[in-house]
Amino acid sequence: MKTQDKHIQKLIEEGEHQQLDFKFEISDSKRIARSLAAFANTDGGRLLVGVKDNGAIAGVRSEEEIHMIQAAAEMYCRPKVEFHTEEWEINGKTVLEVIIPKDESEKHKAPDNQGAYKIFVRVKDENLVADPILLKVWKYQKNKQFTKVTFTEPEMTLLHYLSEHPSITMDEFLALTPIINKKRAENILINFILIGTITMCMTSQGTYFTLTEP
Repeated sequence: MKTQDKHIQKLIEEGEHQQLDFKFEISDSKRIARSLAAFANTDGGRLLVGVKDNGAIAGVRSEEEIHMIQAAAEMYCRPKVEFHTEEWEINGKTVLEVIIPKDESEKHKAPDNQGAYKIFVRVKDENLVADPILLKVWKYQKNKQFTKVTFTEPEMTLLHYLSEHPSITMDEFLALTPIINKKRAENILINFILIGTITMCMTSQGTYFTLTEP
């Protein structure tokens, strides 16, 4: 067990973000599986177990928490998520650092609140179910499919709208271009995302799209 505490204190000072999450305790393997999968599917990250949301160090309560993380990674992540741990002794309390690298080869699923297995991603300090459009973007990128954008009326309408408004949702895009169906609208957005013209932004309230900043 390491006793050098500057590393942990520096992480705590950062606060929770896209690559860092604090856990006061591990009491639910299925719930922690969502965090493991989200980190692996996005940019990788760290869990600090034994740290409260406000950054106060409470310490790991029992060895059982380590076993629950192992169960989360192996039993409730499909496929299993690789990780490694470091234990730190700070003022007589143990903080467990769980390090999850980004998985470049495949995406991982974990159970949602209803027990259905979904692909989760890490967005800021939240674990969100991946939007179907993001899943399709990943598929195109993995298969290295050629992207061809045709600038017909719907494409031009979308770009014109975004030049005058900060963002647009899928429902707003469909209302704006009633001549196309949802599948065609999705393909337009996907193509623009793939060539870097449009950025997809996911939140707990929903997904919206913006012009990519130069």
